[in-house]
Amino acid sequence: MKFGIMFANTGPCVEPGAAIEFARAAEAAGFESLWTVEHVVVPAGYQSAYPYDRSGRMPGSDDSPIPDPLVWLAFLASATSTIRLATGVLILPQRNPVVLAKELATLDYLSQGRMLLGAGVGWLAEEFEAIGVPFDERGRRTDDAIGALRALWSEDRATYEGSFTSFHDCIVRPQPVRGTIPVHIGGHSEAAARRAGRLGDGFFPAVGGHRRLATLFDVARGAAEAAGRDPAALELTTGGNGAIGSGALDEVEALAGLGVDRVVVPSFAFWGDPEALARYGDEVIARAGGATLASRG
Repeated sequence: MKFGIMFANTGPCVEPGAAIEFARAAEAAGFESLWTVEHVVVPAGYQSAYPYDRSGRMPGSDDSPIPDPLVWLAFLASATSTIRLATGVLILPQRNPVVLAKELATLDYLSQGRMLLGAGVGWLAEEFEAIGVPFDERGRRTDDAIGALRALWSEDRATYEGSFTSFHDCIVRPQPVRGTIPVHIGGHSEAAARRAGRLGDGFFPAVGGHRRLATLFDVARGAAEAAGRDPAALELTTGGNGAIGSGALDEVEALAGLGVDRVVVPSFAFWGDPEALARYGDEVIARAGGATLASRG
């Protein structure tokens, strides 16, 4: 089992010194990855319903800092050596995929192949309006962008004809270290599960009870098989509050039974306690057979 930390670029870790200290401690504790969230802007008084809380509101206030995930990860890449750098999630339809391909490839190259792209369609309609991207097109734009990214990363002279993006004989250098960057589709809906099965290297429903997760995983695997892909190759990531505290090992074992490959836990579980990450490494990651503990000395 792999272990990651989500909401990594929030709270105390918006500050540079605290971010470096946190990332290095997470790496030393055996965490495999850091997962960042994204909002370019948060329109004050938004009416769109945040899908991960019954209140319909994001945690914190509308003006809580959310650093750009790629800039934040690039900053942390130079302060770490093994922990993977992930977006959880990048709102893909808001980005120009040609520009994004260059940014991600550069970050992957400079970090020696540590980049993971967690991609979602977004939920905040007012943000899309501010950026100038039609909210109703976000699903189709996401599918199109994934195809464009993969072409630019893997072809010497990339050509792609999509509904929103087209280019011919384009060269992107540097290219990703492993020839591509894994794309993990985020979302808790069956539409997201189907997209993961059709197009993703992984599926990342951040929340959900075990029964719901099992259903979503079956949908994703079924979509992969229908698309002529290997369902077993789809990497499954999930997690949440259940994987912290006294019942963490039981929760991790239950998720492993569902086929989960990576458990992510919220960063706020470790805020304010300098030893919390190390304890989690000793009490959960090591005992669950997770990532090999890095040297702490």
